Amino acid sequence: MVMAFENAPFSATLAAAAGEDAALHAELRKAFRESVAQQIDLLRRARCDGNWLIAAQRIKGLAASFHAEPLMVLAEEAIECAPGDPVTLRRLDTFLKDFDS
Repeated sequence: MVMAFENAPFSATLAAAAGEDAALHAELRKAFRESVAQQIDLLRRARCDGNWLIAAQRIKGLAASFHAEPLMVLAEEAIECAPGDPVTLRRLDTFLKDFDS
């Protein structure tokens, strides 16, 4: 399967953490994806500026930890925009779709 999400620093980070262990590599990738999805869901359900900001900052932290540069840009966009911004939410959803393909 060819992955649409191609990010050399992200791949290098997973490779450094998992080494030659393909199962661990897959587990780390899955955990990252699930964490990002959970924070996007929290963004979508945020009813105040504070909750939006916390979820956006968590996404940025996840992205930074895994060197997922495109996601870091999207997280920064979420931090800077108005809570509930539909364009930002769509871009984050697209990131996940690309990540899954």
